Amino acid sequence: MMNKLKGNRSLKLSISGMLIALGVVLSTFYIPFGVAKCFPIQHFINVIGAVLLGPAYAVMNAFLISLIRNMLGMGSLLAFPGSMIGAALAGLLYKKFSGQKALSHRMACLGEVMGTGILGGMIAAFMASYLMGNRVGLFFFIIPFGISSLVGSIFSLIIFEATDVLKMMRRWTEKI
Repeated sequence: MMNKLKGNRSLKLSISGMLIALGVVLSTFYIPFGVAKCFPIQHFINVIGAVLLGPAYAVMNAFLISLIRNMLGMGSLLAFPGSMIGAALAGLLYKKFSGQKALSHRMACLGEVMGTGILGGMIAAFMASYLMGNRVGLFFFIIPFGISSLVGSIFSLIIFEATDVLKMMRRWTEKI
């Protein structure tokens, strides 16, 4: 499927638009944790986007979902670093291990958890301290971001492995 999507920009943009819309619409489901809003749907979408579209589209989707949510008053500035770093790492690890089906999906999930949970959590702590005036410890956001990204990643892994979404998408794209 990745070969079919590789040259089909309009199909990639269509899937991207659907993922962005899904991310914004489902942003009402979050887990509040201090000044942060843990959003497992974002992490689910990051992994799905990374696998189906690649790292660049996954990062763009994460940025646009965060931007729209903030413009609508449904998000915080802390949504940007975690979601974008997680999407980038998910896409890069999926790409690196793309020859190994089961491992590549798991590596995309690992990239999302490491990128959002650890790196994004650390950057969010700096942002909260210096941009938002909330002094927090360096590791304050790692646990909630980590849990949120783990839940979303596991959900995406279940969707991919239980339903074989990639196989269904391959058949769909072959008709286009």
